[in-house]
Amino acid sequence: MSTESKSQRAYRFLRERIDDGRYVPGFRLVLGQIAAELDVSVVPVREAIRRLEAEGLVTFERNVGAQVALIKETEYLHTMQTLALVEGAATSMSAPHLTADHLRRARELNERMRRTLDDFDPHRFTELNLQFHAVLFEECPNPHLLDLVHRGWNRMKVLRDSSFGFVPGRAQQSVEEHEHIVALIEAGADPLEIELAARRHRTATLDAVLAYQSDHRAAGETDAAASAEPGAGAPAVA
Repeated sequence: MSTESKSQRAYRFLRERIDDGRYVPGFRLVLGQIAAELDVSVVPVREAIRRLEAEGLVTFERNVGAQVALIKETEYLHTMQTLALVEGAATSMSAPHLTADHLRRARELNERMRRTLDDFDPHRFTELNLQFHAVLFEECPNPHLLDLVHRGWNRMKVLRDSSFGFVPGRAQQSVEEHEHIVALIEAGADPLEIELAARRHRTATLDAVLAYQSDHRAAGETDAAASAEPGAGAPAVA
C-alpha cells in the first residue's frame, strides 16, 4: 500500500508535467481542475504548488494565479552562473570517491550522447547529459552543496532543451569536454583543476547561448532598420 500523501502525489503529478514539457512556461495551473483530475481537494494541490514555487518552477501573480515560471534571459544567466560554481565544486569533491565503475558508466553515457549527434535530439541529449554529470557529482560528501546542484538542475530542466536546440554545434564540444573531465578524474588531477574544468564546461554552454541571442538580436535590429528605409520592400537584385 502506498504511503505517498495527497500533497506528494499532487507534487509528483505537476512536477512530471513541468519536467517533460507538457506544462510549458506560462501554463496556468488551475487548482480546481488539477484537484478534479487527481480526485482530491484543492488543499494538497495548493501545498504542491507552494513547494514548486519555493523551487522556482512556479510563480503566483495577483489576478493571474499560479503558472509555470516564465523563463527570462537573466534567469538563465544567473542559473547557469550559479550552477557552474556549485557543480564544479561538487564534481571536485566527488572525484576522490569515484570508482572505476563510475568512470566506466560516465564514458558509456558520453558515448551514447556522441551517437545522438548524427540525428540530433536536444531533449534526449539533455537527459543523457544530466545522467552523465550526476555520475560525477552525486558522490559529493557535502549534502548542502548537492542540494544546490539539484536545485540548479531543476531550474535548468525548463531551459536546457532549448539551450542545445539553439546551439546544436555546442553539443559536439560538450561531449569532447566530458571526456576531458573524466580523464582528469581518472588521472587523479588536482581538485582545483577538476573544479575549473567542470566550471568552464558549464560556462561554455552559457557563452554559446548568449552569443546566439546577441547575434539574433543584432540581426533583428538590422532587419527592422532595413524595413524602415524607403524602398525596403523592393526585391533585391543579385
